[in-house]
Amino acid sequence: MTGPRVALVGYGSAGRGIHARLLTATGFRIARVLTRSPERAAEARADHPGVEVHADLDGLLAPGVDVVVVASPTGNHAEHVRAAVDAGLPVVVDKPLALDAAEAEETVRHAERAGVPLTVFQNRRWDDEQRTLRRLLAEDALGTVHRFERRWERWRPVPKDRWRENAVGQGGGLLLDLGAHLVDSATQLFGPVASVRAEIRNLTTPADDDVFLALEHAGGTVSHLWAGALVGAPGPRTRVLGSRGAYLVTSFEGEPTPFSALDPGQGNEGWLVRGDEAVPVPREPGGHEDFYRAVDAWVTGGGEVPVDPWDAVRTARVLDAARRSAAERSTVLLG
Repeated sequence: MTGPRVALVGYGSAGRGIHARLLTATGFRIARVLTRSPERAAEARADHPGVEVHADLDGLLAPGVDVVVVASPTGNHAEHVRAAVDAGLPVVVDKPLALDAAEAEETVRHAERAGVPLTVFQNRRWDDEQRTLRRLLAEDALGTVHRFERRWERWRPVPKDRWRENAVGQGGGLLLDLGAHLVDSATQLFGPVASVRAEIRNLTTPADDDVFLALEHAGGTVSHLWAGALVGAPGPRTRVLGSRGAYLVTSFEGEPTPFSALDPGQGNEGWLVRGDEAVPVPREPGGHEDFYRAVDAWVTGGGEVPVDPWDAVRTARVLDAARRSAAERSTVLLG
């Protein structure tokens, strides 16, 4: 392969299951992998013949690669980004960028001071429903939107035993994991957040696994966002209410749902609903691979940054406000 050479930090569920798959599909060459696990090292060598496997950053960040992809546990993101920046290498970091807004802002400023390109893997901007909804909003098919709802709910009564469920204070839990996607999606659609009200609990795991966020956007739209692991009856994935109608998506990535009878049919993504009238909505073309196609153009051709890292800082501020809101049982205003 002759595509851009990647140094991949981490080869777990995110590094191998998401990033490596998308990178390979879009023509990148995974040249180096950082992992201290013998099992994951073996998987990397089997998946990518000729790959160099390193147990430390010094070897991984040596000259000879075009971009670094950080897919390590969240608590290590800022440290690993700074190391890649200090090596002068463009960086893609999985969301969230950092544990809190202060760390996220300092990480972005560190990259800017060094003049090193940085972007954040907010791949859910390229979800089928997100692309399709953006088109509907551009067409003004819904009119003035007063409420946006999105749920990321699962039935997982026996939790997985991994860092995401157990790493309290180091990036585990659904607020930073799925909340970072939910908030980014809402702000990309409806703009800056003026206030935050949140409920955050841990029902089955040490880290939070039950999250609800109510965001009021500066433009007046209200977003209600859910992330839960103990949800036996997941609600509709997306519901958007506007003055001209509603957009409804009931399913998500093959997750079990009680709404299978509402499948809109092949080639469609949800329904445009006006009372008892429901019309299937054609799916907007594209996919998650488009993120890494944009990275290729950004790294090799001077294209636009796929995701502005300052967007990740703004998301982190909302998540910080959510923690405060849940702790104080209050509504937190953002400047």
